[in-house]
Amino acid sequence: MEGMSPQLQNQIAQFQQVQQQLQAVGTQKLHMETQTREMERTVQELEKAEGTVYKNVGSMLITVKDKEKAKAELEEAMETMAVRIKALERQEKTLREKFTSLQESINKALPS
Repeated sequence: MEGMSPQLQNQIAQFQQVQQQLQAVGTQKLHMETQTREMERTVQELEKAEGTVYKNVGSMLITVKDKEKAKAELEEAMETMAVRIKALERQEKTLREKFTSLQESINKALPS
């Protein structure tokens, strides 16, 4: 980076930081989407389940006394996850715009 202006060095550092943030947000979003799909499958199975139903609490399985209440809790958790995913999507969009802007600015400043 020797011979580059301090401004260009700063832009490159920002670019790398935004790239890392984009990767982190993408990973979080993917993880939450996976959790949501898992919850959706759990709700489907819960609707079909007959007899005793159990839920995982820490390292223990506990009997579910009210299947409808358990289903409602899962659906509420899915709604919360959907809100978080939307927030991550907005953050990802903003970061992508900043990433593109910095990329264009750096490309213009670098010698051809």
